[in-house]
Amino acid sequence: MKYVIENRFLRIKKLIPKNVKILAVSKNQDLSSIEKLYRVGHRDFGENYIKEMVEKYKKLPKDIRWHMIGRIQSNKLKYIIPFIHLIHSVQSTKQINIINRIAFKYNKIINCLLQIKICNEKNKSGITFQEASKILENKTSKHMKNVKIIGIMGIASFQELTKVDDEFLYLHKLYNEYKNKYGHYILSMGMSRDYDLAIKYGTTIVRLGTLIFGDRTKTI
Repeated sequence: MKYVIENRFLRIKKLIPKNVKILAVSKNQDLSSIEKLYRVGHRDFGENYIKEMVEKYKKLPKDIRWHMIGRIQSNKLKYIIPFIHLIHSVQSTKQINIINRIAFKYNKIINCLLQIKICNEKNKSGITFQEASKILENKTSKHMKNVKIIGIMGIASFQELTKVDDEFLYLHKLYNEYKNKYGHYILSMGMSRDYDLAIKYGTTIVRLGTLIFGDRTKTI
């Protein structure tokens, strides 16, 4: 059936409030699937792996806004700094320092989110509230000219929605605290299985993969 991805995306878009950005998670999706969304006007795509993102960047239109949502590989950051729109998964001052150093070479300011750990699952990474606050208050981090921390991100547990509800509530409270303290802020939470709950708790970005593309296929 033609236009399955496009129609699915447009239906979802109608359900999402206009003040919430849809980030299409294109990990392991082929170029044609991304191009279908591009043709209906979508520009924000998220990738988990730097190598895959770079290959797609080379082959796709240059006005796409690429988001890094996976675990940061510090030795590969240099490949995405020239074109990355937003890094969602920063977890240490060391990573901020590396991003700042590379961005300085390209005369760019890189927007970043701190990834907060909001669940106890071993495969879900992130930093604690205390660690995040320490980074934000650290004078060295605050005065890095080529990195800008503009919000926080979190990944909920793959459990019943009552558990996810508690996790999103926690991140929502933290978001409000930081927003009141630092001004304009972004909250990136909610995926295909729990995006409606994330919207309830004030997310500004939802990261949707299978809901838009269906099952993942490998790749470019």
